[in-house]
Amino acid sequence: MSYYDKRAKVYSRFRLASRPFPLTFTLTSAPMSYSIQHLKETAEIVSKINADDCEKCVKELLGVRQRGGRLFILGVGGSAANASHAVNDFRKIVGIEAYAPTDNVSELTARTNDEGWETVFAAWLRTSRGNKNDAVFVFSVGGGNLEKNVSPNIVAALKEAKERGMKIFGVVGRDGGYTKKVGDNVILIPTVDAARVTPHTEAFHAVVWHCHTTA
Repeated sequence: MSYYDKRAKVYSRFRLASRPFPLTFTLTSAPMSYSIQHLKETAEIVSKINADDCEKCVKELLGVRQRGGRLFILGVGGSAANASHAVNDFRKIVGIEAYAPTDNVSELTARTNDEGWETVFAAWLRTSRGNKNDAVFVFSVGGGNLEKNVSPNIVAALKEAKERGMKIFGVVGRDGGYTKKVGDNVILIPTVDAARVTPHTEAFHAVVWHCHTTA
């Protein structure tokens, strides 16, 4: 039996139940493959996300657009790539003036070199003259935690945003960190397996913002 025949045989041993969430997987005695496990966890996360929080965030974002405010989307690592994609969607689909500081590589690296990584986002908000009409949207796995030195630049940016009266939104994992603590509307991605919290959270950044931009 070829490799592909073996894989086909494994995949033929499960079926996705054809009913509303939560989804279930029916398995035989064969060991669960990583793909099945990952998709099973994904379905569990979908069933646990608070849809009411998503609806509330959409209304808040509509408020930003109606008052002519701007949306500053913050993220680090994979979340920075998500921020860049989300900027396009909020600008093109929703009509909100949106920006991601990480898209400006020259300014980002100059500030990191001259002023330090921890303050790059806060300085960007100051230069942009963020105000009460604007909002910050955070994509993060941990949400920021100074005690654990997790995304201190996000923590500093949120402190700056609060001082300027800006709204704070977010899609974060784990316990939500500083973003959840100070945010006005923060959607928490449930942890179903601590070993895979990063891929699941970053994947659901996209699920949630696409929900927001197509609502």
